[in-house]
This record gives sequence, C-alpha cells and structure tokens, in this order.
Amino acid sequence: MLEGKAVIGETDMLKTMQQDALDLASKALDFFDVTEAIEIARFIKKEFDRMHGPGWQCIVGTDFGSFVTHCCGCFIYFCLGNMAILLFRGSAAPEAHENQFSALEAAKAKA
Repeated sequence: MLEGKAVIGETDMLKTMQQDALDLASKALDFFDVTEAIEIARFIKKEFDRMHGPGWQCIVGTDFGSFVTHCCGCFIYFCLGNMAILLFRGSAAPEAHENQFSALEAAKAKA
C-alpha cells in the first residue's frame, strides 16, 4: 500500500460513499502492485458495483485527463501518493434521453 493519506480533489459523494472509495483503493493497493493500474481499477469498479449497484467506471493512473458525465452524487477524484483515482457512475446527458424518445415516438407515428 502507498504510505500517506488520501487527498480528495473533487467529489459530490456522501461521506459514507467517499469512505467506501478510499477503503477500497487502500485494499486494492494491498492486493496489487502500484504498477498494476488496470487491476486496481477493475477491483475498485467491481466492488463498487457490488456495494452500490452497477454502472461504475474507474480510472487509475499517474497522468490522465478526463471529462465525464456522471450521476449526481456519484463522482470522486482522489490521490493516494502519486496515484490518481477517478470513480464515477456514468450518466447519459438529459438531451440524449429526450432525443432518443423523440425519435422513438416519430418511428411509432410512421408505423
């Protein structure tokens, strides 16, 4: 495990869910070497899916950028040492749902 305390950069999660994320990251680093970013991400994602329902995405690394759409209350970005972890539950933009349903209704009307 990396020594030191996790530093949360950005989050909109409840404190209990934040703690779950930090605990799982720490546990993942007990199981995997810091060079195994994919395995760490897989572990955190699968455990979060199990604990909080499906749809979680996890990105782990030392240098990455991101721009994501997420469900409200389901986003955390934090660092453990020099390793950054982004965990979120994905969400389609509301416009995408509206356009999808408009297209569906139009198709039904033509049928």
